[in-house]
Parts: sequence; C-alpha cells; structure tokens
Amino acid sequence: MTLRSFGLSEFGFLLQALQWTVLLTIIALAAGGLLGFVIALARTSRSQPVRIAAATYIQIIQGIPVLMILFLSYYGLSLAGLELPPLVAAGASMAIYASGYLAEIWRGCIQAVPKQQWEASESLAMSPLQQYRYVILPQAIRISLPPTVGFAVQVVKNTSVTSIIGFVELARAGTLINNATFQPFRVFVAVAILYFAVCYPLSQLSRWLEKRLHVGSSR
Repeated sequence: MTLRSFGLSEFGFLLQALQWTVLLTIIALAAGGLLGFVIALARTSRSQPVRIAAATYIQIIQGIPVLMILFLSYYGLSLAGLELPPLVAAGASMAIYASGYLAEIWRGCIQAVPKQQWEASESLAMSPLQQYRYVILPQAIRISLPPTVGFAVQVVKNTSVTSIIGFVELARAGTLINNATFQPFRVFVAVAILYFAVCYPLSQLSRWLEKRLHVGSSR
C-alpha cells in the first residue's frame, strides 16, 4: 500500500474545505441572527407569556449540545421520512444553536440601554415600534457588535461537529487527508493554522470594536 505525502494538493483541499466552514458560519449567523433577533425582542416584550416562551426557548437551546441538535436535524428527521442534505441539516442545526445564544446576547444589549432613554422616548409619545427603531436599537446595536463578533469565533470552531454527518468542512477534510497520508502532525497543524487564520482576526476585531465603541464605559 502506497501512502501519499502531505503536499500542496492536500493543502489546497484544506483550503476548499475552509471555504465550506466559512459558508456554514455565514449561514448560521445569518439565519440564526434573524431568529435570534425575534427571540430577543420577545424576551424584552411587555407580555409575560411571550417573555416566558422566549426564555424557555433560550434555555432549551443553551441546555442541549449542538451535536444533539445536529443528530435531531439529520438522523431524527430522516426517521420521520424527511431526509435533509448534509449542508441543509448542518446549516439549520448551527442556525438554531446560534439563535439561542445571539438572542440572549442581544437581549442583554437591549436591556443595557439606560432606563432614561426609554423614559425619554416615552415622554415624546413614541410608540413601542418607534422607541425600538429610533432610540433603543441604534444604541443596542453599538453595544452588541463586540460580543456578536466574539460569538462568531465560537461558531467557526463549532462547525467541526458537522463532520459527524459527513459534511466535509475543515476538520473533516483534515481527517480524510490524515487517513490517506498517516501524517497527523503535519495535517492537523495545518488545520489548526487555518482555524487560527480565521478566528484570530475575528477575536482582534471584537476587541477593537469594544475599545472603538467604548462598550462598557460610562462615556
């Protein structure tokens, strides 16, 4: 049996897989962000049943490992007769996972807007929709940018669990190459470097935004 060596073609395969990792991250953040935004608004609703329902959703999602969500989306639905392609199942699972955490992050950012801002907008006879649109959300978005970007780093790393259903992202590609080359040190060092190349700039961007936007300061 002739073993292949880890070379440029194998590294190119890792780069292709990295593109799928980034695509899956974008899908998770986009779809999960839309759902999470709705849940965050529900979490700050004046209606107690709506708040309880939103809080229950967040607790359930945060209390279940993302791997279990993936199993339910891919294997559970297939038992019910609905077979999803790996990309669809992975994207849906990661979006659900992201929505639970983004909703809580954004809920905290909305409630971090000073109470005086709510009172001032109410004194101007603004409707709740106008309050959110013109006063609350612009300030909440500024507060939310650093933790949201920081959470994106976690999403990038957690995409590795989708390899369990055969989705070929970066970690899965590294495993396939290692099985063909039997050079785990070279292969997984390259995989780690590629993860670092994506996650480190995001981490630095999160810190820069926190300083640039003066998040957490009284200014």
